[in-house]
Amino acid sequence: MFNGMAQTTLCFDFGNTRQKYAIFRDAELEDVILLEDTGVAAISAVMQKHQPDKTILSSVIDHEPEAESVLAAGSKLHVLSHLTKLPFTTPVGKPATIGADRLALVAAAVNLFPDRNNLAIALGTCITYNFVNSQHEFLGGGISPGMDMRFRSLQEYTAKLPLVKEDWNFPLVGYDTVTNITSGVILGMAKEIDGFIDAYSARYGNFNVLLTGGNSGYFVPHLKNQIFADQNLIFKGLYAISECN
Repeated sequence: MFNGMAQTTLCFDFGNTRQKYAIFRDAELEDVILLEDTGVAAISAVMQKHQPDKTILSSVIDHEPEAESVLAAGSKLHVLSHLTKLPFTTPVGKPATIGADRLALVAAAVNLFPDRNNLAIALGTCITYNFVNSQHEFLGGGISPGMDMRFRSLQEYTAKLPLVKEDWNFPLVGYDTVTNITSGVILGMAKEIDGFIDAYSARYGNFNVLLTGGNSGYFVPHLKNQIFADQNLIFKGLYAISECN
């Protein structure tokens, strides 16, 4: 374990679509790695490879409980939940129902911009809007369908529309079925995000907007509002939470 060298922390994010982990040496993010499997054997191999001092797990899926035992046996483990000590308060109706991923995003926002109102937006299976004020109160936000869900729904709930994959080279005015769908979904999401930002701005005034998620960089050119984009925001939040616990 810790021997005077840089302390290693592994931050695991088990999301609905992808499962990944990040490697921190002290407070520096070294790498983010995609997990093909979250079973005991796969987690054991990760632990054997990195020999971490600490681990933290954020999971929104039904993962194998034994995987937590593997993490706890080889490190100081914290499993993120509504019982976790957080750098903010959660004055919402049912704190136990808040997704672990959303808690991590809010922790990152508070850690990066502690004296500001922050709206953290995550583009994943769903789009989540997470607002935390300058008093470090997580007030809630919103959830809407993500990009893949929108593409799939158009195919699944119609008789003839095809399943379209994202293509970032598309026109404003679609000229066939595929470009109509691409423009509608991607620009529709961009306009939705801008609309939420405008609505929060009208109510709360000056605040930061943080955008994260694997595809977040592609939406930045289509947004009129100034944002802080960071694909690894959730891992930075998980590391900040691990330091509190």
